[in-house]
Amino acid sequence: MPMHDWTRVDAGIFHAFHHDWITELARALNRGLLPSEYYALAEQQAAGFGPAILTLQAPDSDERDPPRAGGILTRTRPATRFVAQVPDAEFYRRKKSSIAIRHVSGDRFVALLEIMSLGNKSSRKAFPDFLEKAFEFLDSQIHLLIVDPYPPGRRDPNGIHGAIWEELQDEPFHLPADKRLTLVAYEAGMMTRAYIEPIAVGDSLPDMPLFVEPDNHVLVPLETTYQASFSNIPQRWRKVLE
Repeated sequence: MPMHDWTRVDAGIFHAFHHDWITELARALNRGLLPSEYYALAEQQAAGFGPAILTLQAPDSDERDPPRAGGILTRTRPATRFVAQVPDAEFYRRKKSSIAIRHVSGDRFVALLEIMSLGNKSSRKAFPDFLEKAFEFLDSQIHLLIVDPYPPGRRDPNGIHGAIWEELQDEPFHLPADKRLTLVAYEAGMMTRAYIEPIAVGDSLPDMPLFVEPDNHVLVPLETTYQASFSNIPQRWRKVLE
């Protein structure tokens, strides 16, 4: 199933799909993709991200249950179209204030998956707030996977990764002319790395890495979960999108 043109429907239709997709992603991760000591949790909001995001958490080392069957982390470098990195020293030069982000249960907050909506880009306040929270997460070594199904606008002329990266590096990132939607995974460690896969309306979604610790990630099944969520959209709106 190809990525659809979500600009053809109003924000409320995408909002319903967005929540379903987050739920499907959490189910897939918790049903064997993640190692047993990690879990995914859909939340309404986390430190400024929202309206619905997916967080990955792990118990503190002294609270972990005995190992159980679960997924295996991948150490092989992800094969995305673009890879960029910024040294730790350069990243910290634009740091304002850092925050320690933990789940209310006391479990460690290690990664976040965000599916962007028009609301993230819609106002002069919302977009800078989104960027600032992204920097704070990376600064706290919380890994990110961002899916942006909307084309660039005046606040992000080279997509969400272009907007994030221009604050970290003097070298700008330019989206390909034929691929204007962005999938990007950030590995936050001693070296902040970005794995960028631009796509277009009509493209199938590749599996994308979601890091849970430096050098270790799981591959997130974006395509199969997208299909499952899209099947729940009322037929009236599926016809518009298809």
